[in-house]
Parts: sequence; C-alpha cells; structure tokens
Amino acid sequence: MKGKLLIGALMLFVTGSLHAQQNARISVEGGSPDDRASARLLYWNGPANAAAGQLAINYGRPVWKKEYDDPATFDKMTKGQVWRMGSNFWSNLYADVPVKIGGKSIKPGLYFLGIERSADGASWSLAFIDPIKVRQNRIDAFDIRKATVEFTAPMTAEPAAGEAVDKLTITLATSQNNMRDATLKVAWGQLVLTAPVHVAVPE
Repeated sequence: MKGKLLIGALMLFVTGSLHAQQNARISVEGGSPDDRASARLLYWNGPANAAAGQLAINYGRPVWKKEYDDPATFDKMTKGQVWRMGSNFWSNLYADVPVKIGGKSIKPGLYFLGIERSADGASWSLAFIDPIKVRQNRIDAFDIRKATVEFTAPMTAEPAAGEAVDKLTITLATSQNNMRDATLKVAWGQLVLTAPVHVAVPE
C-alpha cells in the first residue's frame, strides 16, 4: 500500500514538474556556435613590437532570402526602421583609437550597431547604440527598435555588382595611398552600403 502511495506521489510530482515547465514564462535558446564573422584592421608598431591600434566590427551572418528580392517586401522591412545588421548576438564595433566613419567622429570604445534607413528610403546610416543602456534594459538585438540610437554615420547605397551576396558580408578595405584610410562595405543580397573610414593611429 505504501509502495502504491509512493508511486502515486512520484507521478504527481513528475506531472506537476512537466506542467510547470510547459507553462513557464521564461524559455531559453542558443548554446551552440553560430555563424559569426569579424572585419578587423590591426595597426602594428614594428619598433615597439606592439599594437598601435585596432578597429573591429563583429557580426552574425544572416542568409538572404528570395522574398527580399521584391522591392515592396524589402522596403517594408527597412524604410523608417533600424535594421540589426546581423543575426543572433548584437553586431558591434570596437575601437581603441579615434576613428571617423562617413565623416562622423567616433571616440574609442565599444558600440552596438544597426543600420538606419530614412522613412522615404533615400538615405542609409550606420546606427550606434550604447551597450551599457542595452545591458541595463536587457534588450536583445531582435528588439533593436527598443534601443536608443545615440548617433549615426552616413552610408552610401551603391548598385550591386554581380550576383547577390548570399550571407551578410562586412569588410574594411584599406587605401593603397594611406593605410589609415579605409572603406567600410556592407553587402547583403542586392544591398551594398559603403562609408569612408579614417583610423587615427598615432605616429
């Protein structure tokens, strides 16, 4: 009799635990490696055999979907909005020296990033978000619309050359004439955005 009561109590406990899990308000996802990339410029001081400064953009690589080829669909996704410019964890910019992007001066630090498009669709900008405020409010990049854009740097939309870029690709290409000057390029599908970059590495 005691054995039956014990089994019955155990069954109630297990059933109750499963019911509680199914009705939990909090769920979890992730934990496995995802597809991330980093575009980085590292400046090296040869005589000192030490880094002179660096700039890095780290981001997840979403795949372009066929439905985005429809201009109406793409406009609905982007016009008057801030796009997360990546997937999963926040895309971010790290700089330990002053930089200029699109003529906008940016102090050394860590910034979360997005892409802002004007309501009329005519202009694009790199959007900078304060990671401290994001952390305080526990905002995921999926909810980037809830984050405050601190400032923006203008970007130029260019015609896509060749085939669509399947995965988001961000590059920093240095100038042959001046290694402190570079071009930031964001390419995804048929979207190509660029901005001039100047990295103020000390002599």
